Amino acid sequence: MLGTTRLDVNKKVSELLAVKRVSFADQQTTMDLTGMMIGGVTAFGIGDLPIYVDSAVLEQTRVVMGGDNRSSKLLLNPNELTKLPNVVVVEGLARPK
Repeated sequence: MLGTTRLDVNKKVSELLAVKRVSFADQQTTMDLTGMMIGGVTAFGIGDLPIYVDSAVLEQTRVVMGGDNRSSKLLLNPNELTKLPNVVVVEGLARPK
């Protein structure tokens, strides 16, 4: 999602996961599932988890995303994300802040 938007957790994410309520994973769960620390989780190397990408991201010419740690960032063409396994592009995943 874009930095100018907010994840629609209560509606869109709940709908995608087919559950009534969702919450963000804590630090240990995040590390166990991704092998990455909160603040550095990136779509690259995420394994078999689904990767949801807001459709507005693909409208950009370049995006900055986490680089597998808290201090590294990646600058890339967002269409590169669609080449990753388990990527699902979602319309309305995020809303304006």
